[in-house]
Amino acid sequence: MRPLFRLEYAALSDLELNHEYWMRHALQLAKRAWEEGEVPVGAVLVHNNQVIGEGWNRPIGRHDPTAHAEIMALRQGGLVLQNYRLLDTILYVTLEPCVMCSGAMIHSRIGTVVYGARDEKTGAAGSLLDVLRHPGMNHQVNVMGGVLAPACSEMLSEFFRMRRQQKKRQKAESKLSGE
Repeated sequence: MRPLFRLEYAALSDLELNHEYWMRHALQLAKRAWEEGEVPVGAVLVHNNQVIGEGWNRPIGRHDPTAHAEIMALRQGGLVLQNYRLLDTILYVTLEPCVMCSGAMIHSRIGTVVYGARDEKTGAAGSLLDVLRHPGMNHQVNVMGGVLAPACSEMLSEFFRMRRQQKKRQKAESKLSGE
């Protein structure tokens, strides 16, 4: 007798499994940013299936507007490879890169960026702009979006929800104390 239902799923390719593995690593780095009070974005730079750079958002703590997760990972990768050209690397980042980070990726000549959550407000990998694949650039970066997008989006949403609640609480406490 045939079962009434059958669980069917498409098996993930080795490449898809690999992308998920590294994105989970980037999510762990994003948690570090959260713990430091920064917007939870994490990035990991991979070359020949090995980590050569890691980063998480740190502009507030470092008083540095360029201290985005991607920039931190690219800087570390350049030091590891002893080269400003990061050829044949893949950068995994939990949030679609901004214009600044996309520009750095082009200048460093990374091969691919894989991101989790789309950023409709500042995303420069296809959401708002497409800097990485702009035909006028001297280097185009391969782009893959949406890897573990629900987990990446949820972390950001929860962070900003918590921040709004904190600000609301502070405002209410200020009113009570008569400030």
